[in-house]
Amino acid sequence: MQVKPLQDRVVIKRLDEETKTAGGIIIPDNHAEKPVQGEVVEVGPGYRNQDGSFAALTVKKGDKVIFGKYAGTEVKVAGQEYLIMKEDDIFGILQ
Repeated sequence: MQVKPLQDRVVIKRLDEETKTAGGIIIPDNHAEKPVQGEVVEVGPGYRNQDGSFAALTVKKGDKVIFGKYAGTEVKVAGQEYLIMKEDDIFGILQ
């Protein structure tokens, strides 16, 4: 990985969503929505408290997470697309 996020930022790789519905209908690529699930690739050191110390982030590398459809900023690094977002934009960790 060539990007190290700063402070409370997280780098996420989107997970591919199913292209077939439960009823067996295949969804074409141009009508498919952006996936809202991803895998955490890198995390920053945390956010700075008022006393100057860092508080660690809740998510860690390798976690599968759910986030908002339009959350984060899309970046392309070495031909691979990633999202960079604040930890606050993540809704939850998939178990």
